[in-house]
Amino acid sequence: MKKTLIALLGVGVLASGCTATGNTERNAAGGAALGALAGAVIGNNVGGGSASTGAAIGAAIGGTAGAVKGCREDGGCGSTNANRRQYYDERAGRYYYYDSRSGRYYWEDGSPR
Repeated sequence: MKKTLIALLGVGVLASGCTATGNTERNAAGGAALGALAGAVIGNNVGGGSASTGAAIGAAIGGTAGAVKGCREDGGCGSTNANRRQYYDERAGRYYYYDSRSGRYYWEDGSPR
């Protein structure tokens, strides 16, 4: 059980304060907690019966999955649904957005403005 608590504390410390929205950290911590719980149950009932080893492995896998999910919610990590603010061009009757990576404006469908 000590290994489980150490693993959960380690994930919490590593994931603190990295993004502005906190989605990555929040999802990593939640994933680690759920993974540790599931890993402890599975580890206790399968094989040699080591709940602490199962919890540590579950926390690592759950934390990683949660961090990726949070990163995608923020529009990073290969997400196709990037968070971007759209503006309306009244003359054209279309929406456009600014891409900060390229420094260019694009129409809503992705074509250059």
